[in-house]
Amino acid sequence: MGFHLSPASSARKWLGFVTAVWVQSISGNNYTFSNYSDALKSLMALTQLQLNNLSVAKDMGKAFGLLAGLASDRLSPPMMLLIGSIEGFVGYGVQWLVVSRKIQPLPYWQMCIFLCMGGNSTTWMNTAVLVTCIRNFRTNRGPVSGILKGYVGLSTAIFTDLCSALFADDPATFLLMLAIVPLLVCLSAILFLREVPPSSTAADEKEETKFFNLFNVAAVVVAVYLLTFDVTGSHGRLLSQGFAVVLLFLLACPLSIPLYCMLQDFYRSGSKPSSDIEGLITETLLSQNSQPEMAAPASEEKVEPVVEIKRPRPSIGEDHTIIEAISTTDFWILFASFLCGVGTGLAVMNNMGQMGLALGYVDVSIFVSLTSIWGFFGRILSGSVSEYFIRKAGTPRPFWNAASQILMAVGYVLMAMALPGSLYIGSIVVGICYGVRLAVTVPVASELFGLKYYGLIYNILILNLPLGSFLFSGLLAGFLYDAHATGTAEGGNTCIGPHCYRLVFVVMAFACIIGFGLDILLAIRTKNVYSKIRASKRSKKPAAPSNSR
Repeated sequence: MGFHLSPASSARKWLGFVTAVWVQSISGNNYTFSNYSDALKSLMALTQLQLNNLSVAKDMGKAFGLLAGLASDRLSPPMMLLIGSIEGFVGYGVQWLVVSRKIQPLPYWQMCIFLCMGGNSTTWMNTAVLVTCIRNFRTNRGPVSGILKGYVGLSTAIFTDLCSALFADDPATFLLMLAIVPLLVCLSAILFLREVPPSSTAADEKEETKFFNLFNVAAVVVAVYLLTFDVTGSHGRLLSQGFAVVLLFLLACPLSIPLYCMLQDFYRSGSKPSSDIEGLITETLLSQNSQPEMAAPASEEKVEPVVEIKRPRPSIGEDHTIIEAISTTDFWILFASFLCGVGTGLAVMNNMGQMGLALGYVDVSIFVSLTSIWGFFGRILSGSVSEYFIRKAGTPRPFWNAASQILMAVGYVLMAMALPGSLYIGSIVVGICYGVRLAVTVPVASELFGLKYYGLIYNILILNLPLGSFLFSGLLAGFLYDAHATGTAEGGNTCIGPHCYRLVFVVMAFACIIGFGLDILLAIRTKNVYSKIRASKRSKKPAAPSNSR
């Protein structure tokens, strides 16, 4: 008898997580603006303020992530991935046509629309991946968030280094990669990413922990490999092509985990591995097609009258509706502290190209890659470390956000001083802290407000990305840069010297100090919640069960 993988199969669950990792590896395109911003600036003869407002338009795409949040409980993960990948193909595809000069530069407002589409595309991908995986691995939310957000951080370096290795940093080719690669990856992930029953036994949880450790090791190897390529200077064509081949192999290595699970099930059943794979794909497609058929008989069942009982206000740590969540003080403390961290960090990422040029660096791609790679270490370590300290001492996860905020403030002070090498150190510090902020906030939101409406709650929180981009990048950095800049013959403007961004860094340092205070306050207010989570984990029970779907 042939062996077929059940919906709760370990191999199915881990294959879905591997495809989620691949999607995250290509969904950080929103952070790559510095790699082609200078080409847009010269081609369209923009001032720095106009260029920064283009980056704000890109980040405004995150604001429309509310649509992805609303859809997350109505559309399947494959459908959400399809929507995001097609939107990204159009948004970045048009930018490629402009930068490659295959068409004339579009009017400024039209470029804003297509940059917004590119930015919004990732919200569909990220929501599909995060909501599905957080629900599938409820007792390991920290590692899940750290790994997935870590690969998002690496995606900037992956795109940048692949383009540098294969196409000599050509901005037009880079944009073409941003249009095509996510589409192809999402089309492959559509087959396997979906919700499955979470682990319910201590043995399952132990296996999850073991496999997540392997994912962490694989991710660190990729990060170190990318970092080595960046710090070893220029490379010949043959060596660069070899680098690209090895990188793709390393990204494929996590497939060994679902294959291992599949072989385990195969030896238990005595079937052929090939039939297992065919069965997995067949059952995946059938499960999608059967959903409407299953819903039809359900709709024909007799509806009994029910008496509406007023629902008591949930406590922090229980499932909240959207209205209940945004009515809490804790939500707005989390929202405001998140703005201080990601808003300032995003301003650095959007302006890294101009920051490097202002300080006399010709090649600024190294700073983009450093921010990306060290952002990865911040994401992946904070997820596992925060999970460990919850199990060990019930340490509230917001405590790690507070630590990242104060360290980020120090980084901005170093960058304001403009000492030799300070931009290298600053980009590393900002990358780490930005990564911590993103990775820790994802599980915090689910732990405080539940998983039932997590997709929409998450997308409300990431409204901080466009808001922070507008405040710190569009207004603060744009106005202050233009105030010190001089005009150019092409109609744009430029500023050279450490004074160009000094005041920007000082203001952002103060913002991070405010964020530090808010995170400490939230850690104090949620101490009881994390004490309960610790007790739940130590008793080997699934943490914070949800009534979702």
